[in-house]
Order: sequence, then C-alpha cells, then structure tokens
Amino acid sequence: MKHLFLTAFLAALLTGCNQKNTSQQESSGMTDSTTTSAAQPSGAPRLAERTAFQKEVDGKKADLFVLKNDKLTVSVTTYGGRLVNLLVPDRNGKPVDVSLGYNSLDGYLTNNESYFGTLVGRYGNRIAKGKFTLDGKTYSLPVNNGPNSLHGGKKGFNARIWNARQVDDKTLELTYVSKDGEEGYPGTLTTVVTYTLQDNGIRIDYRATSDKSTVVNLTNHTYFNLNGEGSGPIGDHLLTISADRYTPVDTTLIPTGELAPVEGTPFDFRKPTPIGQRADADHPQIKAGGGYDHNFVLNGGQTETPRRIATVESPQSGIVMNVLTTEPGVQFYGGNFLTGQEVGKSGKPYGKRHGFCLETQHFPDSPNQPDFPSTVLKPGQTYRTTTVYEFSTK
Repeated sequence: MKHLFLTAFLAALLTGCNQKNTSQQESSGMTDSTTTSAAQPSGAPRLAERTAFQKEVDGKKADLFVLKNDKLTVSVTTYGGRLVNLLVPDRNGKPVDVSLGYNSLDGYLTNNESYFGTLVGRYGNRIAKGKFTLDGKTYSLPVNNGPNSLHGGKKGFNARIWNARQVDDKTLELTYVSKDGEEGYPGTLTTVVTYTLQDNGIRIDYRATSDKSTVVNLTNHTYFNLNGEGSGPIGDHLLTISADRYTPVDTTLIPTGELAPVEGTPFDFRKPTPIGQRADADHPQIKAGGGYDHNFVLNGGQTETPRRIATVESPQSGIVMNVLTTEPGVQFYGGNFLTGQEVGKSGKPYGKRHGFCLETQHFPDSPNQPDFPSTVLKPGQTYRTTTVYEFSTK
C-alpha cells in the first residue's frame, strides 16, 4: 500500500509540473512558432529574445514573431516590420545569421535611421527637395536627408507599429494604416505586407490601397552579410545584377533623369564581380555616393511574376542569395555610411561596408521624373509587388 501511494504521489507531482510549464508558456503568448533560441544547436547564432521586443511605442505594443522550417529561421518585429534574424545554412550546414540588426527593440529605437531590416514607406528612397506635384497640387514632405526626403520622411513606416496576424508557422501578415496627410502624403493608405517562409527563402508580398491619389514605393531595407552579421566587410562577395543601365545621380543622390549604360563603368555587374573590387574607383558616380548607392534599371522592366534579378555569393561561407522581384529597379547600397558606432547582435560594431542592401523598387524621385515608371496609386487601384530572397550553397 505504501509503495502504491508513493507511486501515485510522484505521478501527480510530475503531472502538476508539466501542467505548470504548459500554463506558463501559454500565458506568455509563446507558441512553437514564436519561441526563442533555446533549442538552437550548439554554436548557432542566438535568436533575439521575444521579451526584448515586447514594449510600448507611441501607445502601441511591439512584439516579435518567428517563422521556421527545416532550413531557415526568420524573426520579425512589428516595429517597422523589421527582419531581425535571418538564419540560413552555410556550405557545412551551420546556421548563419546573414542580416544586420539588434537583439532588442531599444537598439532599433536608438538607431532608427540605420533602417536595419525595416519595411520602407510610403516612398522608399529619395524625393528631391521633399516636394512633388500630383493632380495639379504640390505636396511638401519632411526633409531628412540633406535637402531631400528619404524613406518616407522623419517618421516613415520604419518607425511605426504594424498590426500582426501570424497565419501559421511560416506566414506572418502585417498591416499598417497611414492616415491622410501623414508625413505630408495625400490619402489614407492601407498597406498589407506578408512574409512567407518558403523551402529555401523568404517571400515578401506588398499590397496597398488609397482613398485619394498618392504615390507609393514600398521596399525592404535589410542589410545582408553572407559571411554572417558582425563578420566584417562584404568586399569579397560576388555580385551579379541583371541590368544594362543605371540611373546616375547628382551630389545629393537624386537621379539626373539619365538611364546610363553600365558597360565600361564600375556599375557593370552583369557578370559576377567582387563588391569591393571597384567600390573606390576613380569615377564621378562612385565619388557622389561614397561608393555604391545607386538604382539599377532592371532588364525586362516591371513584371507580373517575380524573376531573378540579382545573385550574391560568399566565397567564404558558400552561401548564395538570389533576389527575385516584380519591380523595375533595385537600389544597390554598399553600406558606405555605416560608421562603426552601430554595435549589432553579435556585440561587434558594423563598420563601413560591413553589409549591403538590394532594395527592390521603382526608381528614386519618380514623382518628379515623368520619364520614370509611375509610382502613382489612384483610388480603386491596388498596388501589388513581390520580392523573394532565396538561399542555397555552393
């Protein structure tokens, strides 16, 4: 009898402990698809802790969500819709975090203008002198980049809390409603961005509607380093861009309107070329941007379905990233303005050219450039665009 009583007591105690652990997990809002890095293999990069992103910003609570499959892990915060972690396997199967960023929301709040991993809107890239005319009316935008407006203004989509709906462990839907007049833009714009984890990459679908005519140019501003964030310069990465032309810029990085050929210039990436090979070339456009910070005119223009427009390969890690998009342009930014003051997830500073961006887009300053593809969105129309970042090894 004594033995039976002791067995029953131990069983009840074990059951109670399991129930308590389950209860604690449910009360924290954590599910299998939103856990942190506790189960990561030894030596793997650690995912950001969810609790480090659960705080209020402008009266709205920020949060962190994780999407996983057998190969990839992506974490996204609702503050700016940012990609916080992007873990992909290298040639040896070891997970590598290839996106620059911070381990807490405080890092992004303190260094918001670095735009690490963020969704950009209403207008990605620059608008000259912060002004454009639409339907006979001139609109003034906040000037936050020299004489120009950059990435939606002083408080663009990167500084907003997005509403989130996690569809499943591979899909996250983010929504933000930008009111008429926000940052000077006309119309109430409703934007829905869906992150979908695919077998070998992350797909980003953008959708937007407006109740007034407005201009829209949405993109993602992830900084990549295929050797791993915090690993130093990206000059050894081999870059290919399917573009015969690019848009030269003035001294404030506004396009001149010319669609110039890349042939014979440092902007010819039609064959795999190390990013650092010509980043300091004696060329007026390289000097204007302090390196690469230019829009490339993609061959084939805007398309209905995503097609491959760029490839980046790291000889060191063996990681290969293909970029697919429906957009007519891509901004290749070589991280020229990183200063080393930004200390990232691994505790290491991000210095000059420690990361690169491939921001799929319509062209910079299109509202003031009638010969560029239009960025006007009218009531009754739906803005749609898709970009995919695919990963493999070589």
